[in-house]
Amino acid sequence: MTAPPAAPPLDIRPFAPGDREAVKALWRACNLTIAANDPDADIDFCCNSRHGALFVGVRGSEIVATVMAGHDGHRGWLYYVAAAEQERRHGVGRRMVVHAEAWLKSRRVPKVNLMIRMHNDAVQGFYDKLGYATEPRVVMGKRFAAAERDVLTVVITYLEMKARPLTLPVPRPAQKLAVLRADNVSVPFYRYLYNTVGKPWLWHERRRLSDEALLGIIRDPKVDIYVLYVDGEPAGFAELDRRQKPEIELAYFGLMPHFIGRGLGPFFLRTTIETAWRHNPLRFWVHTCNFDHPKAIAHYQRAGFVPYSQETLSIDDPRPLD
Repeated sequence: MTAPPAAPPLDIRPFAPGDREAVKALWRACNLTIAANDPDADIDFCCNSRHGALFVGVRGSEIVATVMAGHDGHRGWLYYVAAAEQERRHGVGRRMVVHAEAWLKSRRVPKVNLMIRMHNDAVQGFYDKLGYATEPRVVMGKRFAAAERDVLTVVITYLEMKARPLTLPVPRPAQKLAVLRADNVSVPFYRYLYNTVGKPWLWHERRRLSDEALLGIIRDPKVDIYVLYVDGEPAGFAELDRRQKPEIELAYFGLMPHFIGRGLGPFFLRTTIETAWRHNPLRFWVHTCNFDHPKAIAHYQRAGFVPYSQETLSIDDPRPLD
């Protein structure tokens, strides 16, 4: 008798933007979403935080498990531990928890906590076997009412390139130009770049971060910030995020409003692409949305990026932050 083919191995990796719908579907199947939870907001908050991570377990090409971990520097927490029905009782949940625990330990978090809904005996038994114990604590909570703001519909387009593009001649603007890596960039200078470049396009994620959290990102040795100078004046910046090796994300790219339309964008983008490919990534990707420059997608495509996914989200209008 021929033995059935072995199941593909389980690969645990960080969440990627294209995973969102599959992850939410798994959470719904596992009854992890309740009326008070907004899965999209939870994913966004985690991914934009220096103190959180979302991991997915992938078998073949299917997302079959998840775990979210976060910490405040003293205690760690586990959330959204999920495994598809066919994966249960095969050690998948245990592997996801152990992976999240290792992530917390690598950040020197001394303790991990989690909460289980009352009378969920099966889940409590699962954690009992992993060494978790019920502690004499009273868990109290207060849910903040959402501030009343206008809601915006955001259409996000994801683009990627999986090979170094052919070198295409890009006219160098006839100005005194320099592209410099901002080593040990300061928070005030970064906020000046981010706010000035991003304000017309409603960039808001980094504006919501504390100085401490922002510094933890921009000083990470795997985050590279390059500033374009024209005649000695900052004209734009590009941010390469190499933290999800072997991939590189073009996290931010743009020009100061008064430098748009001078032919600087194609030159700066080509320079940034060449810089990224010196690290030989598996792929180089970027996302843009309907609030960015109307020619952004076309510019990225001309540079060699190819669209591979699109999603629509609802966000609070960030303009009250101004």
